[in-house]
Amino acid sequence: MIEVPHPGEFIADELEARDWSQRDLAYILGTAENSVNMIVTGKRGISPEMAKVLGAAFDVSPEFFANLQKAYEMSRATAPDPGIARRAQFQNVYPIRAMIQRGWLEDTEVPLLEGQLMRFFGSNSVENIPHLAHAAKKTNYDGTTPEQLAWLYRVKQICSEMPTPRYSKKALVKAVSEDLPALMGDPEGVRHVPRILNECGVRFAIVETLPKATIDGVCFWDGAKPMVGMTTRFDRIDNFWFVLFHELEHVLNEDGRVGKSINIDVDLKYDQSDDQPEQERKANLAAANACVPTKDLESFYLRKAPFISQRDVIGFARRINRHPGIVVGQLQWKMDRYNWLAKHKVSVRKFIAQSAITDGWGIPAPVTI
Repeated sequence: MIEVPHPGEFIADELEARDWSQRDLAYILGTAENSVNMIVTGKRGISPEMAKVLGAAFDVSPEFFANLQKAYEMSRATAPDPGIARRAQFQNVYPIRAMIQRGWLEDTEVPLLEGQLMRFFGSNSVENIPHLAHAAKKTNYDGTTPEQLAWLYRVKQICSEMPTPRYSKKALVKAVSEDLPALMGDPEGVRHVPRILNECGVRFAIVETLPKATIDGVCFWDGAKPMVGMTTRFDRIDNFWFVLFHELEHVLNEDGRVGKSINIDVDLKYDQSDDQPEQERKANLAAANACVPTKDLESFYLRKAPFISQRDVIGFARRINRHPGIVVGQLQWKMDRYNWLAKHKVSVRKFIAQSAITDGWGIPAPVTI
């Protein structure tokens, strides 16, 4: 690096050229001689105010002295740690800081951090992170965001360490049609979901979403082994069961086993319109029917609408062995009244966290980094 002299050297040269003493300059500036001496000898820098008075004294722009001072200070500044630029590159692409806060990565020196990233994403280069084939419920589908990609890989990391028997589609069909619906009358029934899925050979984990990830659930495959991850970001009983059945329908159809992500808007989670991708429309229809059998819901709605009372809902829910909050969720969508009887849509995360491998909310899952 080129050594830049202190601005005081330029002032000393000018004083000599003009045959001025430091005392003369102090008189011109209207300041103490000691102040001039401190600058000329390089013991004090040039402040913006001093740059202006020096400019007036020597008939040059004040920026001239300000730039001299800036160049001198920059030349003496300590060179930055090369790791700063590399960390900035990482953060510009991946949510590194959030991943460290969540315990997914350790906060280490850059070379070690780069090694962790490669292991986390299963790549030999952080510039070449492979796309993970998956079918996911998320809000925006213009492309998988870095936050969503990191969340997906965390689910994969956790699920990959789970011991499960061989996947049985037959067992999962029975679970979806019989075993899981038997749990839906009681919010605490969700505690049995991980065990039932494990017995079918489906790996299941709850992973808190990252900021800006806006994703609810995912289904993807490791060879012949299906994995399902959920965020429970909408901690409501109706949303839990809908997302779960949605993802299990993807498993049954082997969606997400190859190719890119399947698109669905979380805000239209009960949408059954024809303009959706066929795989998503099928998953939504299956999930809605699993939450509340479609024929039963239509019959109830035709008989009771538009004046459906809380008593009607509770009685109907009891008859079909569903928690009222699940029925309310379906009816809210049908009536486009999302505050109607919302008190019944109770929280279930506290119950599922008791049995599922859970990552987030201050406690990282015990997996290898």
